[in-house]
Amino acid sequence: MAQQPISLPAKLINGGVAGLVGVTCVFPIDLAKTRLQNQRGSQKVYKNMMDCLIKTVRSEGYFGMYRGAAVNLTLVTPEKAIKLAANDFFRQRLSRGELKLSVFQEMLAGCGAGMCQVIVTTPMEMLKIQLQDAGRLDCETWDSQSSPELFVQDIPFSVVYFPLFAHINKLGKTSEDDNVPFYWSFISGCVAGCTAAVAVSPCDVVKTRLQSLNKSANEDTYNGVADCVRKIMRKEGPAAFLKGAGCRALVIAPLFGIAQVVYFIGVGEFLLGQTPFNLYSV
Repeated sequence: MAQQPISLPAKLINGGVAGLVGVTCVFPIDLAKTRLQNQRGSQKVYKNMMDCLIKTVRSEGYFGMYRGAAVNLTLVTPEKAIKLAANDFFRQRLSRGELKLSVFQEMLAGCGAGMCQVIVTTPMEMLKIQLQDAGRLDCETWDSQSSPELFVQDIPFSVVYFPLFAHINKLGKTSEDDNVPFYWSFISGCVAGCTAAVAVSPCDVVKTRLQSLNKSANEDTYNGVADCVRKIMRKEGPAAFLKGAGCRALVIAPLFGIAQVVYFIGVGEFLLGQTPFNLYSV
């Protein structure tokens, strides 16, 4: 049986709506994750995620938890739209009309989706991190360092997440003719997102450090990925590469669970008068 051609405009709309809904729910945890990851050595302002959120509310008010939210919403709309739609596009292209992909092909599709996403969204991601991290710094300076190594986390995440989600989601089918229930897609998105988030957490720490342009007086600056890894290992130890991993998992799990459900609902197809089609349900 041949696949039904996908509609890229509809998939882009689905991805954008999915991102907006998901990020609105989990943004405060994302802010705590960024601030925890950017703590250096003895300069620890926050003990854990809850402590970070409490101190943020006390010092900056309730809306302090949504510092950078406008930028993030602007970022997530194209980011999720491109990532989810591009993965569907590459999955269909690589399948060559067949319904089953190998794990390598699924990883290749995820890699292509990640590459498409980072090219468009990296500048907005950098701005979001500056706004989220501003409340942590007492003394700010501007460092114009920026480098192409900022892609170190997004592509590996997509390579891990999309194949894992596809295989977990298939377990929710009761028969070949049935669609996967929405609740199972939510669970699949949560499990795959959490697993991928922890797996690439060291990459996320390095990316966040490189993107954090505002430095307090005693904080290190980095000349690329290798220099960043070396300085973190020497001054903070291996455990520093897992800073914020729990927060990141708490952000990514519900974010992708919600996003996948909203994506599969097919808002884009409804608006364009088309029939929703889910590549993961066939």
